[in-house]
Amino acid sequence: MNSSAQSNVEIGGQKIVTISRATSSTTRPEFTSLTVMPGRGMEVLQITANFPGRGSVNVLASPDVAGAKKMLDQEDDANGDLSYRLGSAFLVPYPNRIRGKLSADGKTLTTEWEGHTLTLPANNIGTKPGAERHAMHGLILKSKTDDVTVKTIPGGKAVTGVIHAGDFGGHWLSKTDLDFTISLTADAVDAVVVAHNVGTEAEPMAIGWHPYFNFPSGNRTQARLQIPASMLTQVDNYDNVFPTGKILTVSGQYDLREGQALGKNFYDDNWSHLDWKNGVVTVNITDPAAHYGVRIEGVSPQIKTIQAYAPPALNFVAVEDQYNFADPFDKKIWGSMDTGMVTLKPGQSTKWHVRLKVFVP
Repeated sequence: MNSSAQSNVEIGGQKIVTISRATSSTTRPEFTSLTVMPGRGMEVLQITANFPGRGSVNVLASPDVAGAKKMLDQEDDANGDLSYRLGSAFLVPYPNRIRGKLSADGKTLTTEWEGHTLTLPANNIGTKPGAERHAMHGLILKSKTDDVTVKTIPGGKAVTGVIHAGDFGGHWLSKTDLDFTISLTADAVDAVVVAHNVGTEAEPMAIGWHPYFNFPSGNRTQARLQIPASMLTQVDNYDNVFPTGKILTVSGQYDLREGQALGKNFYDDNWSHLDWKNGVVTVNITDPAAHYGVRIEGVSPQIKTIQAYAPPALNFVAVEDQYNFADPFDKKIWGSMDTGMVTLKPGQSTKWHVRLKVFVP
């Protein structure tokens, strides 16, 4: 029923790992495989599911293995920024954007956390005149993973590994180990990241991921997105996408509590004040034309916001369960508000956990 393979293909200097299972139902959709890239921060390259009557479906919008290898091993930059352009990259120790004082060479910026200075790669910038260079999506996009293991679990398989992130290349205040468990059963894909402060200083920590969810029909306009959130962070524009510090009540195209068709709407927004039910916060993506749906369940109570990115010309929506609001260290806009960063003292840990399910809407 279950199988696994460590491919001979290397991406990021380590062999990719695929775990798979045979289908057991002719009446309901099931997950059938997932592929992980240990050489790229345990990024999930692809997840497949079987839908009776339709066959195998790619859950994530991502190139095939050859395309991913070309993109990540030949075309990427020093920071690994193409990692969050495919599949589902894990974002640690900060998802989203961070602003700060730019260095003279424009390569780094500085920001403050509880009297300490953090120096981060200024790895992103918008495309329009006046765009501001900033840090984005964490520091493990090119990290290698140790102790990569495939394990049997009830009903399926799991891939585990640890990233000894240390001080994240000199950018962070303490030392961190990251334990990953990504599991596959018929009913669910579970992604769990546990961050341990193994150093001697306190440190801020946030965890998220960046999954591009595919629309199997190819018809983005009729695909629907439901996010159970009552508030939305105002941004300066959709080029910088910097928070202004104002949190607004959802309305119009941004009120997704009951779900809306994407139509031609553009989204690159951060929802908060989430509605938790039965211990999870649930986002639903449906593609009615394909009789397809995927459910994203945030399990960890530390998940405070959900970022969604959906450009009208492309056949995906990214739904990012994350701890924090964007630009979380900026006291000028947020004041004393809790921006979702967890403080880890030496010896403390924090766990991020998200579960995926597939269904027929």
